[in-house]
Amino acid sequence: MLAVESARSLHYVDSSCKIAGFRCTSSFSRKEQNSSGTFDKPKHESFFLDKRGILRSFNNKRLSRKKGGSLRGRGWKYGSGFVDGVFPVLSPLAQELLKFLQKERNVNKIGASLDSLSHTHTTWDDLINVAVQLRLNKQWDSIVSLCEWILYKSTFKPDVLCYNLLIDAYGRKNQHNKAESVYLQLVEAHCAPTEDTYALLVRAYSTSGLPEKAEAVLAEMRKNGAPSSTIVYNAYIDGLMKGNNTEKALEIIQKMKKERCQPSTETYTMLINIYGKTHQSYKALKVFHEMKNERCKPNICAYTALINAFAREGLCEKAEEIFEELQEAGHEPDVYTYNALMEAYSRAGYPYGSAEIFSLMQHMGCEPDRASYNIMVDAYGRAGLHEDAQAMFDELKWRGMIPTLKSHLLLLSAYSKNGNVSKCEEIMKQMQNSGLKPDTYILNNMLNTYGRMGQLDKMEEVLHVMQKSIQKPDISTYNILINIYGRAGFFDRMEELFESIPSKNLQPDVVTWTSRLGAYSRKKQYKKCLELFEEMIDSGCYPDGGTASVLLSACSNNDQIEQVTTVIRTMHKESRAMLPLSCDKMCPPISHIPKANIICFN
Repeated sequence: MLAVESARSLHYVDSSCKIAGFRCTSSFSRKEQNSSGTFDKPKHESFFLDKRGILRSFNNKRLSRKKGGSLRGRGWKYGSGFVDGVFPVLSPLAQELLKFLQKERNVNKIGASLDSLSHTHTTWDDLINVAVQLRLNKQWDSIVSLCEWILYKSTFKPDVLCYNLLIDAYGRKNQHNKAESVYLQLVEAHCAPTEDTYALLVRAYSTSGLPEKAEAVLAEMRKNGAPSSTIVYNAYIDGLMKGNNTEKALEIIQKMKKERCQPSTETYTMLINIYGKTHQSYKALKVFHEMKNERCKPNICAYTALINAFAREGLCEKAEEIFEELQEAGHEPDVYTYNALMEAYSRAGYPYGSAEIFSLMQHMGCEPDRASYNIMVDAYGRAGLHEDAQAMFDELKWRGMIPTLKSHLLLLSAYSKNGNVSKCEEIMKQMQNSGLKPDTYILNNMLNTYGRMGQLDKMEEVLHVMQKSIQKPDISTYNILINIYGRAGFFDRMEELFESIPSKNLQPDVVTWTSRLGAYSRKKQYKKCLELFEEMIDSGCYPDGGTASVLLSACSNNDQIEQVTTVIRTMHKESRAMLPLSCDKMCPPISHIPKANIICFN
């Protein structure tokens, strides 16, 4: 289906890419001899070789199409023709066409090659199968080239499937204007939009931060007699999550319930993900229980989402409990599940716990992916074990995987934690030699490394490079600089940087203010800290646990401590933003702060 797939479908799409390239199948029946010496009825099984050369089986009856075999005019739905991540074998022509479209970027050459094809029903099926395969591999540019040729240059009569493919591709590329244009062409061609069409258009708008246009699509659906369905709502919620508009996503879920549109497994999974990413694992668990109470059976994606929620907070025991519950429910853990459990140990500061899960995964026949190695590099790096982190990074390359920017960032962080400047510089050179351009996160990491090691001239050089490049400084950049200069006692430079933030179209956040407060707190300038604290509140930025801790550390006597405590308690009553006042609970978990923002305030 070109409808926006939910968490489970997306999960299968990602995992299926690993076996989508199989070409060798054998459709024969297997007979088994029973105890009486006769053969039982043949089982309907077929076999194929995956990319690792392992022979795997599947039930070919589940994969059979309807009589006639043509997908024309009926659209493609996940599970209709392609079940459990196993897909039909492409014809020789379709295989060649797929390879060609994956490599060629010249639109004119693509058009010329497609023009040479015979315009038959068989060719149409090949084109659709190729388009679906491209979609599974997330090759949106190739889909655009293929579908635009079908719509504008071929003699094929386009159906809703082609329009849906093109709307989906443009939506994924964040080109909502083009997606809207394709929809209008669909209407003008008197091609009735399907539920999938509306879902894809809603997703395109919500991903681009245009919920009002998404609402207009829902209104048009109702006007055309098509009630809002779970599929469309899921598409809406998914798009909002991709656009980082979680508040609106939660609002839509509530609206969905009020309209008595029954949430599906995918809906609950997305809700668990929302709470997990905002470090509200207790709410994620509550949603999980609600899901089961509503007789909506959790799938492996729902379990994995909940494990991820606990993993982000380093709650190993809770993550393990859900991992065990997943297996008791009859699900076999996949690489995503193992990765989530590894992340839990990593965040909790137990790298060897992550290593045990990594070994268990391989022992159970589940091959680690690039994310698995990245998690292990991060786990060792967090614990200061830079040699082990380097070993995992090297093994990633030895396995034939290409390290990404994130892979390099995690290794860089490992050496930065140990203050190994020369090794950090070497990693930067390796990135450049590999054709990778450092992003803001990596440059911020180098800023922090130079600053902590007292190499302020090199830190300023990196800042100058950022100001002149595409990778502009963000608020994390200024947080690092303010903290470094504040700790070094260069208050004038610190204040200069703070005053320059608005001119960069940036807004000081709680880390910015707390870093500034920390500089004066270390000098026990109590009155100055109170003044800055009042400025912070007046600016609309509310303190967190770290701010309260820094303010208390500026106190020199019991009277000042009592005064600060009274102020904080008063604010705590007036604002939900304040944290518990116990000093040992005031500092927020480090895992909640991006690496570039990890600053010691005391």
